[in-house]
Amino acid sequence: MGSPSIRAHPRPRTDVTERKKETKAKAGKKVRAPAAAKAPAATKAPAAAARAPKAPAPKRVSKAPRAEAPENGQPTRRGKNLVIVESPAKARTIGKYLGPGFEVRASNGHVRDLPKSKLGVDIEHGFQPSYILIKGKAKIVKELKQSARQATIIYLAPDPDREGEAIAWHLAETLGNGSEGRIRRLAFYEITKRGVLSALEAPRSIDMNKVHAQQARRVLDRLVGYQVSPFLWKTVRYGLSAGRVQSVALRLICEREDEIRAFQPREYWTIDADLATPKDERFRARVQKKAGEKFTLENEAQAKAAAAELEKESFRVTGVRTQEKKRNPLPPFITSTLQQESFQRLGFSAKKTMVVAQQLYEGMDVGTEGATGLITYMRTDSTRTSPEALAEVRDFITATFGPHYLPAEQRIFRSRETSQDAHEAIRPTSVARTPASMKHHLDHDQYRVYELIWQRFVGSQMNPALVLTTTADITAGAYLLRASGSRIKFDGFTRAYSSTLIDTRAQGAAPNDSGAPETMNLPALHEGDSLKQLGILPEQHFTTPPPHYTEASLVKTLEEKGIGRPSTYATIVGTILTRDYVLRDRGKLTPTELGMTVWKLLAKMFGDVFEVEFTAKMEHELDRVENGKDAWDRVVADFYAPFQKDLTAAESQRESLKASLAEESDRECPQCGSKMVKRYGRNGPFLACPRYPECKTTMPLEGEAESEAVPTQLCPVCESAMRVRSGRFGKFLACSRYPECKGTRPLGLGIPCPECGTGELVERRTRRGKSFFGCSRYPECTFAVWDRPMKQPCPSCAYPILVEKRTKTKGDYLQCPKCKARVDAEASEAVSGTLDR
Repeated sequence: MGSPSIRAHPRPRTDVTERKKETKAKAGKKVRAPAAAKAPAATKAPAAAARAPKAPAPKRVSKAPRAEAPENGQPTRRGKNLVIVESPAKARTIGKYLGPGFEVRASNGHVRDLPKSKLGVDIEHGFQPSYILIKGKAKIVKELKQSARQATIIYLAPDPDREGEAIAWHLAETLGNGSEGRIRRLAFYEITKRGVLSALEAPRSIDMNKVHAQQARRVLDRLVGYQVSPFLWKTVRYGLSAGRVQSVALRLICEREDEIRAFQPREYWTIDADLATPKDERFRARVQKKAGEKFTLENEAQAKAAAAELEKESFRVTGVRTQEKKRNPLPPFITSTLQQESFQRLGFSAKKTMVVAQQLYEGMDVGTEGATGLITYMRTDSTRTSPEALAEVRDFITATFGPHYLPAEQRIFRSRETSQDAHEAIRPTSVARTPASMKHHLDHDQYRVYELIWQRFVGSQMNPALVLTTTADITAGAYLLRASGSRIKFDGFTRAYSSTLIDTRAQGAAPNDSGAPETMNLPALHEGDSLKQLGILPEQHFTTPPPHYTEASLVKTLEEKGIGRPSTYATIVGTILTRDYVLRDRGKLTPTELGMTVWKLLAKMFGDVFEVEFTAKMEHELDRVENGKDAWDRVVADFYAPFQKDLTAAESQRESLKASLAEESDRECPQCGSKMVKRYGRNGPFLACPRYPECKTTMPLEGEAESEAVPTQLCPVCESAMRVRSGRFGKFLACSRYPECKGTRPLGLGIPCPECGTGELVERRTRRGKSFFGCSRYPECTFAVWDRPMKQPCPSCAYPILVEKRTKTKGDYLQCPKCKARVDAEASEAVSGTLDR
């Protein structure tokens, strides 16, 4: 039986031959994309596929379908079937399952894109994009065309998302005449034998709705990037850039910074009482009410007065209640929750998490099985799981943990209303491949991410954990105190996926929380018991500002507000970091001065376009394009109308905006006497003469004066004195004879190296830009730590330095890098003061 002829992409114009199209692509000339309004039959791919006869399905899943020549009037071809994917790793894994009847090749991502040298979008004619062959892809395209000419059927199998669909369409367009009747689209949701052969049973045509949705996103981003960026160059400094979605993420970070700076801490006090039962079992309770009203203390005087009253009272238990609480398992990962949990538990950035997950999806060599995909597709917003996977994991739970850990029915989790539900949740392709069995096949990062995904999925189908919480009410005169304790009755899903069931934070760790202190070991208490008072503990607290965003919390906020989609979260975060608009310090995302300036400018001139609700609305409209409910060019036009209005207004006010950004300083230009103004350069802010270009005098900002010589450090090249300068990565030492001599040294911290005692600790950066602190005598001395060191000996082991640490639960503290002893920040200040005296 011959293969059906299904159009997989728009028919090329009849007046342009294949050879001419190849010549234009190689020469970098534009190749116009199909207009949405006049899309040929292929733009309705699902309907066309429904009318066409179905492709023959194989009788057995264990073997790939045989190649058959099409009966469409074309010359009979007896070559192999050709499968094209994006990456070589994916190609190797898939090739193992398909056998000798198939040739699997990789395109290495996109083969066509908009030109870098110009806008590449015809605004006057329906925003039609002009695509060209990407530089460096000519050889790959030539090889793909050679294979396609001999192939019986051409299967395009990039990732099953919008971008993957766009890659498939670009490949189909590039392969050109003679191949269109032989092109099929495959979607691999897991790179396993089962997943690959199942996909071959259900080939389809290219979904032009997805292609148009991706094209709309690409055009929108190009319009913003190539029209707002030049405005920033002329107003702030050359080399800046703006993005449609990234600018909204920058807005969230900058607005949070404004909230933190404007925050005024409020003082408040709490009072705890250390109590003991008649059996001398000790615990702690906190005052909750006084005379039936909520107990609040605003200052030390009130706290001392209340403490004095409590010391005179007797304490008695007036009520004890025990409650059983269920802690339900969390759903399996979607893209955003995987990135959040990977950051919280593993310390991985969103980008690193997705890189590792991509490797696990494309396939790893797992011994006798060979290359096998270990997880399902990792860009998804759905918590749905296939019935086969649910049946497998339920059998595994019963066999591994016992029947009492298995719920009576499968757990079905509800996805968000905005979910596209195009793919399953992220899960292992087989729960039989436990993390322990895969550990020696994976590197450290791959193992940790796979373990996280495997444990979360298994735990999601287990019974809830049960926690017994006992709360005791204690009276002391007019005061009501409360203490609570918890114990785990049944660990449930936490057997597979570890989770904190009981909050065991130290007293005062969460100063905004005035609830009863919770302990794991509340003694047995009974109503009417008399208690012995061991001490009254008033404690001062201050309200805290909203926290800085982390990568995890930013991704969560973007998802909640409907900004971006699973495939874009990591890119959004990575972009604002690489542009130097945001710094990542101990996991916190803080805007740079440049980032704050850029956002203030964008907010003033493009506030409606870079508004959170407007951007979320655009994402919803792109989803409507993917679902075939809207035309892509109309969506772009709806965005461009207000954007063009703002851009015109911004250009007309550019000179006044530029002048408003130039903050005048109190320092005079040494050449002409004018007041120096603040400008921005590639290495940060500096002072420049306002009479530029007549006067080109520049100098560093106050506090960064280059005139201050450092006599203890000499230039390693010419042995001249060195001066402090500022660069892209902060301050450093440079030769005072620059530019004649370009010798540099890292700026020391004034702390002797604890290992060799000769060198000095300096701040350095890894190849990827991450800061660390090491000895200035490297490579002779290899001492290095990630955290900023302090010149303070450890009180436990007398090691000469401590390092700064910060966690969400413990706050700021110091830790010894040798014995790991922790020192509270307040205690360390007291120790430092004693040492100074």
